[in-house]
Amino acid sequence: VQLQASGGGLVQAGGSLKVSCTASGRIFSSHIIGWFRQAPGKERDFLAAIRWNSDRTYYADSVKGRFTISRDGARNTVYLQMNNLKPEDTAIYYCARANGYSTTWREYRLWGQGTQVTVSS
Repeated sequence: VQLQASGGGLVQAGGSLKVSCTASGRIFSSHIIGWFRQAPGKERDFLAAIRWNSDRTYYADSVKGRFTISRDGARNTVYLQMNNLKPEDTAIYYCARANGYSTTWREYRLWGQGTQVTVSS
């Protein structure tokens, strides 16, 4: 199984962007798909996660209300809709798979390659 992140780009502050994470193989019902981001010189931060078999979602407080995670089972794809973007949201955005819910990136064992999101002021 591989994860492919896409959809990043350049957007102005206040704008929106939707990034995608597509799995090349089967996602088991118990798996968690999470989104993280990492800015230069900073830690990789948890943003949101979704449990594949229940659509249960989890969010970091920093993005709650602005970001929405969702999935399309038919397309084996998880999305992260990002609204009201700010310059501090600029980072590489990664999706990853874990066996159980966690906000710690080390618990996620399968990673996509990342997609760059740049928010201009």
